Amino acid sequence: MPPGTARPRLRRMRILLLNGNTDAAMTARMAALATDALPRLGLGHVTLATATARFGARYIASRTAAAIAAHAVLELVAEAAGQVDAIAIACFGDPGLDAARELSGLPVAGMADASLRLALGAHRRVALLTGGTAWVPMLQEFSLSRGWPAERVLVRAVAPTGDMIAREPERALSLLAEAATAALAEGAEAVVLGGAGLAGLAPRLAPLVGAPVLDSLDCLLSCAAGAIPTPPGPAPDLLGKTPAIGLSEALKARLAPA
Repeated sequence: MPPGTARPRLRRMRILLLNGNTDAAMTARMAALATDALPRLGLGHVTLATATARFGARYIASRTAAAIAAHAVLELVAEAAGQVDAIAIACFGDPGLDAARELSGLPVAGMADASLRLALGAHRRVALLTGGTAWVPMLQEFSLSRGWPAERVLVRAVAPTGDMIAREPERALSLLAEAATAALAEGAEAVVLGGAGLAGLAPRLAPLVGAPVLDSLDCLLSCAAGAIPTPPGPAPDLLGKTPAIGLSEALKARLAPA
């Protein structure tokens, strides 16, 4: 940009921060962290709306809970149609990510997908570190499904689940530092601290491990705002529609034949 040229003003953008867990207090905590992060990430043009899953697990820690959360996410996505410019699924493991893109036709970002794309764009090998050991095989499968081979992504977890860590972060920091240090010794060049319950801890963990530590909430916001390109879903008229029963009115309407 030539000297003296005014920087173009970015178009205002509204993003739905969607928590697939049913813990409303966690949604509020992430919204506060995200609001603080937007100027730091160069996203001052972004405003946030929030939504919390109305049914399912308080904090997802199993395949069953993740499958239920995908349905809850889609109901909220259907209700947001026409009200936001993009959707950010603020739940590691990204329940319903591809279906949400298909249903909404909007750019939809997921915490784990955004984190992997950002981290692996800058580093040859990264560690995904989260809370709850049940997440290890789930995230290994997720990484492979997104096209990232196991030799580039080390998945590690500490025993306390994310909601436990959110309640007592001080007790978890030493465990997280130990797991991160071990992953770095195995060849990881950076650590992604993943999950809603671990949001905001990356700046405190980085000095303990001496390596880059990415916050999955930061990655999610950057991706949803377009700093990392996110493909939108297909145009609504390309969505294969079929009659459905037992769904919310908004979701049923999105699936109804014309």
